[in-house]
This record gives sequence, structure tokens and C-alpha cells, in this order.
Amino acid sequence: MIQAKGYAAQNEKTDLAPWNFERRDVGPHDVQFDIHYCGVCHSDLHQIRNDWFKGIFPMVPGHEIVGKIVKVGAHVTKFKIGDLAGTGCLVDSCRTCDNCKDGLEQYCVNGNSGTYNSLEQDKKTPTYGGYSNTIVVHEDFVLHISDKLDLAAAAPLLCAGITTYSPLRHWKVGKGHKLAVLGLGGLGHMAVKFGVAFGAEVTVLSTSPNKEADAKKLGAHKFVVTSDAAQVNSVKGYFDFILDTVSAPHDVNMYMSLLKTNGVHICVGVPPTPYEVHAFSIIGGRKSLAGSNIGGLPETQEMLDFCAQHNITSDIERIDIKNIHASYERMLKGDVRYRFVIDMSTL
Repeated sequence: MIQAKGYAAQNEKTDLAPWNFERRDVGPHDVQFDIHYCGVCHSDLHQIRNDWFKGIFPMVPGHEIVGKIVKVGAHVTKFKIGDLAGTGCLVDSCRTCDNCKDGLEQYCVNGNSGTYNSLEQDKKTPTYGGYSNTIVVHEDFVLHISDKLDLAAAAPLLCAGITTYSPLRHWKVGKGHKLAVLGLGGLGHMAVKFGVAFGAEVTVLSTSPNKEADAKKLGAHKFVVTSDAAQVNSVKGYFDFILDTVSAPHDVNMYMSLLKTNGVHICVGVPPTPYEVHAFSIIGGRKSLAGSNIGGLPETQEMLDFCAQHNITSDIERIDIKNIHASYERMLKGDVRYRFVIDMSTL
């Protein structure tokens, strides 16, 4: 076994603290890479606190992981020592169901293995995430990171990036479409960058008037303050798509009214409480309420390659891992532009 160190929550009521643990030895098809940076996702906090479901403790969070390969298994063909590499939200899946065969491992029918707070495919070995110094992953679930990208700023692409890229690609959002991005945070700012890169007219919908300058700097064409009734009325029935990145409770019915006939409201944020959606919000315009969850391995690599070609990364603030709790508090207040990334050399 490989000795590893990280930060873990021992249960849902304790803070993250240093913890030593073991990774498996590198198998024939595994790679080991030392973690240089790990992004901080809102879902890290949700899972530590058991907001969505009962967690597996001790829990080492982190699924926006980038670093450099230090060891490869005897049968590895996709990577070599010294390569830059990343792992996102998944470290394995059943490989045999129709979704897995189609490169949609995020929708594995038999249950995929999340990078943390999950179980390996043996259904008994806990997975531990990127708030740590090293990780061992099957090569099929490791991604190539271009050296054209700033490595720290590339880390959030593995969750915030693919979570917004995937639905925009699936619904073929592009030139001629009017796209609204609801919420300008870690997910929202990536949605703006991708929407603009794909050729759509992008509007940011936000409760924070002070984010307008940032939205325009990111490339957004318009900005609507959702607490201003006049501004909201000006975009009634205007959008082809709304990409909803908000992880706090909010009234979906009001936003559905901003869609054109046949418009689609796509949920990628995960509030802790269920949506309350009135049937009239949907049937009055043949509108769709849809959802999307990260991306499969082929699409995630496609996204990383697209980012390398178009020089797209996340806007980040690097932090010392000792400041993780202060960063969580700032994240809850929306006080980050737009993603915290842990420098793992501070571990």
C-alpha cells in the first residue's frame, strides 16, 4: 500500500483536519500522480455536512484534481511518467452497461465510483479525494492536461468546467441561440465562457448587481438583476435556454417564464431542497425542465482539449489548505471570484 496524507472529516460534525491513510498499490492498468492542485467545489461542503445523503467517513473531499504522473502500471498505454494529468468526479464505473459503453460513465446504470465519498467497484472499499498529496486511478479515468493551460486554473475544469460544457454541447447551444446563465459563481462563470465561445448570445441572471462588471468582463452580452421587476419583465419569453447553476433554493417557476416556446431550463446546480414546479410553468409554452450531471470521460477530454485550443480556464484564487474552512465560509457568502483552488504543496 502507498502511504498518503490529506485533510479529512471524521464525521459530519467535525472540521477537516490532517489525516494519514493508504492508497492501493499501482496495478497493471493504474497510474499514480502526485497532486499539485485541487479545486474546491460547493459539493465538497454539501457532502461533508450530509446535506444530500449519508456520507462515508472519514471523508477526504476533492474531485478537481491535477498533477504530474510519478508511476504507471505495466500495461498502461495512455500515459507516461512526467505527464500532466487530472481526475474529475469519477474514478471508475461498471464498464458494461449501455451508458458506460457510450462514454456516459456519469450515468452508469450499475453505479459508478465517485472520486470521494463513494465505493470502488468492489462495493466495499471507500474512495478518497484530492485534498491529499497523491492518488492512484485506473488509466481510463485519468485525463490529459495540456501544458498550454495554467495547471492550477485548469483544476476546476474537471467539475465546474465539464458540468457546464456537457449540457451546452448536448443541447447544441450556439450561434443564433439566446442563453441565460442563472448564477455567476464557480459553475456560472464557466458557463458564460463556454456559451460565448460557442457563439450564443449570453445573458447573466443574478441577484447581485455588483457582478455586472464581472459578467461583461467574462464575455456576457447582457446582465439582468433578478430582484428588479422591470429588468425581469424585459426578458419574459426571451431565452432559448437557461442554464441554472444555483445551489440555493430558488423559484424555478419565475425563471421558466423567461423561456420562449419550446425553451429548456437546464438544472446543474443542486439545492438542498426539492424544486416546487407548477404544471402551468411547463405546459404554457411546451417548455422543458431538464438536468445534466458532469460528463463522461470522452466528453471531459474533449472539453479539456477545447479549453487548450481556446485558452479557457477557471478564474481562481489559490489557497493554503490550512485556510479551507475560512474559504468554505467565503464560498457560502459568494465571496470568491470564482473558484478556490488548494495549492497541495501547503499540505
